Amino acid sequence: MRTEDGSGGDRDSGGSGGGHDLRHHGDAEVRDGGTELVDLAVNVRTGTPPVWLRERIAESLGGLAAYPDGRAARAAVAARHGLPVERVLLTAGSAEAFVLLARALKVRQPVVVHPQFTEPEAALRDAGHTVDRVLLREAEGFRLDPAAVPEDADLVVIGNPTNPTSVLHPAEAIARLARPGRTLVVDEAFMDAVPGEREALAGRTDVPGLVVLRSLTKTWGLAGLRIGYVLAAPEIIAELERAQPLWPVSTPALAAAEACVAPRALAE
Repeated sequence: MRTEDGSGGDRDSGGSGGGHDLRHHGDAEVRDGGTELVDLAVNVRTGTPPVWLRERIAESLGGLAAYPDGRAARAAVAARHGLPVERVLLTAGSAEAFVLLARALKVRQPVVVHPQFTEPEAALRDAGHTVDRVLLREAEGFRLDPAAVPEDADLVVIGNPTNPTSVLHPAEAIARLARPGRTLVVDEAFMDAVPGEREALAGRTDVPGLVVLRSLTKTWGLAGLRIGYVLAAPEIIAELERAQPLWPVSTPALAAAEACVAPRALAE
């Protein structure tokens, strides 16, 4: 059931996912009998991973007998964003981060701003939450009006730039969604495709309740390796880390993370 709220978005209770399979992704269409199809939904840069990155990952295979040690990769990510390591959590892609947030945080009124990647809502529903939706309007260019988000929401999820509309919301407009007692989750999986990463909130420590998710699978072509990370206040990171299994990120993925946030990679 959807109700017009007159503030730059539609409210949608999203009952059962709107009758849609929120976990259906385009890659399923090109398997088996669909191998002759082209997956136009794929969001990984062509020609990746580059040779130097493949070589770096291959070098890590000699250490597979040992359990993964994420300290160096975590420090590299922290340095890339100018943050202490206590504000960084490495994950098996940003999809794992959505599941950790849904399971670990005590949430009563989660809201997902759509159009949006469907995985955050799917993870919240699977964790037993009733999810409210704010639907941005095509007639307004899918632009965010912070007033469209209900005041009682204690978890708000938004993508920036947004998949699939590619809209880049102003950072300050998103920051205006922050409230005491609210967790504000900003999915910046595609932010490294934005020149200068303008409008990024990664690295900000002045926005209360801010959680920024980043993925290294898009630009570098590592969807099969599963590597991403969370940037948040230390107490949120600690909660999410407690919900993770032991050694959630493999040694090759840790090597990739360290390489992809290095100055050479950023310059490329």
